Amino acid sequence: MSQPKPQITAYLKTFCGWSEGVRAIMRKYDLPFEEKDIIKNPAFRWEMEQKSGQPLSPCVLVNDTMLADISGEEVEAFLLSQGLVASVDRPADAPTNSACSDEQHAAMARGDVPAASVRFVQ
Repeated sequence: MSQPKPQITAYLKTFCGWSEGVRAIMRKYDLPFEEKDIIKNPAFRWEMEQKSGQPLSPCVLVNDTMLADISGEEVEAFLLSQGLVASVDRPADAPTNSACSDEQHAAMARGDVPAASVRFVQ
């Protein structure tokens, strides 16, 4: 019988290299998780700061352990060290230890976000 999957809540930014690294690890191990976008919902930022005791993101709550200001690479190392996932022989689909580029930071400062493809149906 396999071990139940951990309960995971991730406090992430909408568009961020570090946050995307955390998401990539969740996809790599097919882990369900609750994503709380601290940019779209300021209440989630407040909650993250209260639970982690600091303002930096991403923060990932795994069961009862808060991993504050962490990269996807560090989340993966924690999950493996705690036996919460088994090693898989495939790479993550995005960099797991990478900041946003200067261009991404500039776009976020301007309030630009990547365009989404929206189609309305009747």
